[in-house]
Amino acid sequence: MTRTRAAMLTAVAVLGVVGLSACSTYTTKSSAAPPAPAATTAPAQEPAAAGATRLVAAQVGTLGTVVTDGKGFTLYRFEKDSNSPAASNCDGTCAAQWPPVLVTDATIEVAGVDKSLVGTVTRKDGSKQVTIGSWPVYRYAKDTAPGEAKGQGVGGIWFAVTPEGKKAVETAGNSDSGNGYGY
Repeated sequence: MTRTRAAMLTAVAVLGVVGLSACSTYTTKSSAAPPAPAATTAPAQEPAAAGATRLVAAQVGTLGTVVTDGKGFTLYRFEKDSNSPAASNCDGTCAAQWPPVLVTDATIEVAGVDKSLVGTVTRKDGSKQVTIGSWPVYRYAKDTAPGEAKGQGVGGIWFAVTPEGKKAVETAGNSDSGNGYGY
């Protein structure tokens, strides 16, 4: 009986050590730098209602707070457009590189953007384009991931749009303004 008891106590002790080691946390110190923060930070948000267009104020790279769409893509304004009265002058090839932000109904949801500055303008083809501060807004075809702002400063006439409808200004010198799509 003593052997059986000793074997049982040994088994319990081994299982206890294995169980405790599985529950413990193991951390190491590393000299590696912590991961870099994401390029875009936006408030947590619910998806836009069906058929709605969403405008979100978000931090994008060195631009500070600019307006993005509901998927986190930077929105831009075109200096050859007009905001008094609102008018879009980007059609054809221009609109292929700079797709206008269109709405099919009057539902535009905002987060961090003053709703009173948001409106629409009727384009030459009859579609309705979103405006911020009366400036028509666009996406850039070369922005392929949320948080990119490759269109900033292109041709000296395309700029990310702020929640007030103004041109975004970079705070560091990494502009990509000479890539040839300044229509």
